[in-house]
Amino acid sequence: MRRTTKYDIIPNHLFIENRKKFAAQLKPNSIALFHSNDEHPWNGDATHTFKQNSDLFWLSGVDQEECILLIAPDCVVAEYREALFIKRTSDMMIVWNGNKLTLEDAKAVSGVKHIYWYDEFKSKIHAIINYSNNIYLNLNENDRAVIQTPYQSLRFAQEIRNAYPLHEYERAAPILQRLRSIKSELELDLMKVAISISDKMIRRVAKFVKPGVWEYEIEAEVIHEYLRNRARGHSFHPIVASGANSCILHYVDNNQQCQDGDLLLLDSGADYANYASDMTRTLPINGKFTSRQKAVYNAVLRVMKAAKEMLKPGTLLMEYHVQVGLLMEKELVDLGLISLQDIAKQNPNWPAYKKYFMHGTSHFLGIDVHDVGMRYEPMQAGMTFSCEPGIYIPEEKIGIRLENEILITAQGCTDLMAHIPIEAEEIELLMNA
Repeated sequence: MRRTTKYDIIPNHLFIENRKKFAAQLKPNSIALFHSNDEHPWNGDATHTFKQNSDLFWLSGVDQEECILLIAPDCVVAEYREALFIKRTSDMMIVWNGNKLTLEDAKAVSGVKHIYWYDEFKSKIHAIINYSNNIYLNLNENDRAVIQTPYQSLRFAQEIRNAYPLHEYERAAPILQRLRSIKSELELDLMKVAISISDKMIRRVAKFVKPGVWEYEIEAEVIHEYLRNRARGHSFHPIVASGANSCILHYVDNNQQCQDGDLLLLDSGADYANYASDMTRTLPINGKFTSRQKAVYNAVLRVMKAAKEMLKPGTLLMEYHVQVGLLMEKELVDLGLISLQDIAKQNPNWPAYKKYFMHGTSHFLGIDVHDVGMRYEPMQAGMTFSCEPGIYIPEEKIGIRLENEILITAQGCTDLMAHIPIEAEEIELLMNA
């Protein structure tokens, strides 16, 4: 088939197997419906860059707007046991916006045999839905999500519940959160491509950073390397934070000049084939850490190395965060940032170490940079997490965070970014080569 995306064609057996896993979890005589994301308005007649609904992509591989996936394994009409409805193309659309998926393209991408036009959905679905007892609908139930706009899947859920009020409704999200959190080999291969792009990026940036450059110039180097390696772009808005900005956890202004003697904290990821990388490195702007900067840097790195070893099957994420906090507590005492007396009188709900390390250490990774997963259930082989401790000392303009991607295996864990320079001496060598 012809390439319809910037990234390489993904073998459709990935999506075929994903649908099988999902369908096996449904109650008998059920239908599940998944809607693509909106094209979100910007200003005037402009729209934001389209990003597909992660669950729909995981199940179908279809990467365009106006599509619906139907999964009904017990349907009496065989052609509707799996069906995909896509945006109808036209000569006029091709003139203005270029090619969209044809019916044959969509079949090749997804492995779904029965493809129809999006505008046929309501007429074709009516009879089929009446033969189902349960309707599974999908909303954004990522527990990090704070949503204020009525997005497409929510509107769709409200519309269908109004049209078919006597059916039993079920949530697809809990099933998908568990399934998506365990990565297949093909998914890991896609994530490794995104990681390889991050590797190329940091090697480029390390040679570019020096006193006098601006944070936005560094951001330009980052996106240049991403795009030239066929990434869609950033997997999240990059943090390019120099000097005191490095102590702002989600600093994204990226508009200050880098000063001699300061640090640069770069937290960035590439989006390749809808899979995210997420990496943080901290660089000395002049190419050489001061003794104090290196002491703090190595403290963070020691915590990171110890934390990685805790990421293994059976670990509970929330308990893991507490244990990493205790590792950081010792490092902060050794650095003279907190005292044993501070610890003795600390608020148990906000330990003393939180003054300098106030965020969690790990989150799920995958299609989304903050991917879905059951954070209160034990870790399993095949899950992928960030590992990103940090120390932030505003009074010294020192903010250091280090982050790699970790794969949980039956034997423990594998650092998927172990080949990317991270030791202080490696960073200095890279910058001065």
